[in-house]
Amino acid sequence: MESSLWKTPSTALSPGSGDMARRALKLASWTGMALAASGFFLYSNKYLDPNDFGAVRVGRAVATTAVISYDYLTSLRSVPYGSEEYLQLLSKVHLRSARRLCELCCANRGTFIKVGQHLGALDYLLPEEYTSTLKVLHSQAPQSSMQEVRRVIREDLGKEIHDLFMSFDDTPLGAASLAQVHKAVLHDGRTVAVKVQHPKVQAQSSKDILLMEVLVLAVKQLFPEFEFMWLVDEAKKNLPLELDFLNEGRNAERVAQMLKHIDFLKVPRIYWELSTKRVLLMEFVDGGQVNDRDYMEKNKIDVNEISRHLGKIYSEMIFVNGFVHCDPHPGNVLVRKHPGTGRAEIVLLDHGLYQVLTEEFRLDYCHLWQSLIWTDMERVKKYSQRLGAGDLYPLFACMLTARSWDSVNRGISQAPVTATEDSEIRNNAANYLPEISQLLNHVPRQMLLIFKTNDLLRGIEAALGTRASASSFLNMSRCCIRALATHKKKSTCSSFRRAQISFSEAFNLWQINLHELILRVKGLKLASWILAFLCWLLPTPY
Repeated sequence: MESSLWKTPSTALSPGSGDMARRALKLASWTGMALAASGFFLYSNKYLDPNDFGAVRVGRAVATTAVISYDYLTSLRSVPYGSEEYLQLLSKVHLRSARRLCELCCANRGTFIKVGQHLGALDYLLPEEYTSTLKVLHSQAPQSSMQEVRRVIREDLGKEIHDLFMSFDDTPLGAASLAQVHKAVLHDGRTVAVKVQHPKVQAQSSKDILLMEVLVLAVKQLFPEFEFMWLVDEAKKNLPLELDFLNEGRNAERVAQMLKHIDFLKVPRIYWELSTKRVLLMEFVDGGQVNDRDYMEKNKIDVNEISRHLGKIYSEMIFVNGFVHCDPHPGNVLVRKHPGTGRAEIVLLDHGLYQVLTEEFRLDYCHLWQSLIWTDMERVKKYSQRLGAGDLYPLFACMLTARSWDSVNRGISQAPVTATEDSEIRNNAANYLPEISQLLNHVPRQMLLIFKTNDLLRGIEAALGTRASASSFLNMSRCCIRALATHKKKSTCSSFRRAQISFSEAFNLWQINLHELILRVKGLKLASWILAFLCWLLPTPY
């Protein structure tokens, strides 16, 4: 995303005085309308429960939105747009607004934290001030009391904790926006993980989404160039699924069956006899978080091997199967040494959020990544536009790869991303926010969670120091070749044509294996040259 690539609208965050006054008037009007409309709608539909959705909760959200909007409207009005002073001031406004949003999420909890976590995962799509601030929400999720945990288990399973478990740890292993997990031991001696939903989150979720929808519409009136309705639409679609733990259990079993040929993947077993919509009982599996290099070094786990394994798992999900685990933040991806074989293993947790890709989308996405990897720019344009990017296809390619347009044109597999390029991409996210929000509002909804998943995986690679290695692109290409060949074979009745496709597939995979071998030999040769040079430079003393 070079700065010359897109011209950011000068009116986006720099309104004139008359325009600013009109927008301020809109802000006041919409603030009042938001409160009135929300209150009327909730009361008339009997949604309002003072115990869990009081005026304070609504007022807090409306007030925070109003303050953030007013800050953007007034803080930048007297500074020349695009100047160094403007950019520095804009960064400060972003940071203040991000902190206010983070405080709102922590105060209103539940759905607000979930949406905040989603925004915090979009490292290369939103300004860094927002993503870095909102990332803390993964470690600041609410925690239910043991009294509340006992009540949920009693209501859903019909028994007290001591009747179901030999032991039950009061301190949760981890707490998230929608639930928390406790370690327990069944009376037959099995050690299990018990996921218990926060008691009020089910009732609050639909009301929270309604409130967010009203506020997003208000913000769109003030800043028409920013379109965030995609965020509300995603929450509407995904939250009911994430709140149904039986659905999560089914997802876990489906992905375990789907990827059973991958021997380095572990998906904890579900115990259905003690699972409900709000309580999920799973096999307990221990391990370190996937971004914990110290844990891996201590347990002699190869960081590069883990990165390759993770890339292969997700390439299989996305390109081959079209069934994608969309929340791979480090708390949901563990690593360990297999107790029996001693081999490195990835443990995949939290299967509440999956994206099912249509075949048309999956195949277009395969073609697009093949084009990006092999630098076929005509096909990059073609398949980006097929996926809804329109004339913004260069920006779309940059968002997808988290590389500059110059790097995309040179070939993303030719050279790894540099610290300078990574910083440039992150900084330019702020400059292209209107175009990015427009693009996110127009691409297929399946793409939104793919963007989030890509950014979470890149964050893991960055923490491990393995980002954008050539082998990761080659593994993706292998999966794309297999997926496209499988589709072609399904689409023909001719045995001869199927044989041709199989031969072409085998040949293309052989070419990739040869290319990977050449890269390794080059690496070994380079290493030997460096070693020989050092030996010449520093001869061994006799």
